[in-house]
Amino acid sequence: MRATDPLLPLLAQTFGSTAGGAAAVITAFAVAYGLLQLVHGPFGDRIGKYRMVFWVTALAAAGNLACALAPSLPLLIAARFATGALVGAIVPLAMAWIGDAVPYERRQPVLARFLIGHMFGIALSVMAAGWLGERYGWQAVFYALAGLYTLVAILLWVELRGNASAGAGQEPAHLLSESFLRMAALTRRPWVRVVLGTVFVEGALLSGAHAFVAYHAHLHFGLGLAASGALLALTALGGLLYASVAGRLVPMLGERGMVLAGGLLLGAGYLGLAAAPAAGAAAPCILALGIGFYMLHNTLQVHATQMAPETRGAAVALFAFFLFTGQSMGIWLASHAVDSVGTQPVFVVAALGLPLLALDFRRRLAAHRLP
Repeated sequence: MRATDPLLPLLAQTFGSTAGGAAAVITAFAVAYGLLQLVHGPFGDRIGKYRMVFWVTALAAAGNLACALAPSLPLLIAARFATGALVGAIVPLAMAWIGDAVPYERRQPVLARFLIGHMFGIALSVMAAGWLGERYGWQAVFYALAGLYTLVAILLWVELRGNASAGAGQEPAHLLSESFLRMAALTRRPWVRVVLGTVFVEGALLSGAHAFVAYHAHLHFGLGLAASGALLALTALGGLLYASVAGRLVPMLGERGMVLAGGLLLGAGYLGLAAAPAAGAAAPCILALGIGFYMLHNTLQVHATQMAPETRGAAVALFAFFLFTGQSMGIWLASHAVDSVGTQPVFVVAALGLPLLALDFRRRLAAHRLP
């Protein structure tokens, strides 16, 4: 998901593009990741969530190999789009599988622990991508990803063959047309619309700005690709700090307190990043972004797993569709803004918008009661 963020200066230089033009590799991935949720959810409910994750992981190895072999920026964008279409199934279907297996009252801490793997992946990718790109060229990143996806596909296959619980949560077979109709019907529920609308705006504000954090560090602080990638990894470290205390923090603050605190941390982080004169001052701001994001987003994820328990795979896929559609819209708008006015105004917009979004969702949570 984040492996191309620190590569933007290198891709722009290699293909003779601007940073905003090179950011199309990020936008294409996010667009495909979101759009294909409308397919992944029903297929996951039909053939089994764990089995679906295995198949898309195996195919994503080929997708990353195609990225490494792309001879031009348009072909790299196309290969990145295809890869996003595949791997978009992994996290939402894994979340839905957890929703099938874990009772609601225990789900927030379990999802937090599940996200530790996700956050380690983000931290590793931005550091490794910057280091590999700086020393061996941008293609090395995608060769490494192709190898990792191959290895994980093998491990998933072993688990499917030897662990009966991997098939837990598979729903009775439905016609795909029926699955799509059930997904569309979910949008008629008021609380579903609240969760989907909130995550769309969150994705646009947060990711539109976050996609250019490494580029900002390279441009304004004079950091190399490896160093800017390492700085960006502090977002994942903030998420790990949150995950380590989530079991105690959630009961203490409650969902409404988590949402408010997360929004305020995000606002402070982006505002501080816009004003930071050097990398040392930016580091705690980026750390705050990671903590704030997971405080807000993990609460949204928990409600995504519960907003339609009878068709959880489709519901979480719909949630991911709105999240990544929002992200792609935000990155597209931010790429034009960065080329026109620079990175700081983009950070300021996110700093103002995210706390307001958190306040609105906190108000709506107060009026909502779980079914």
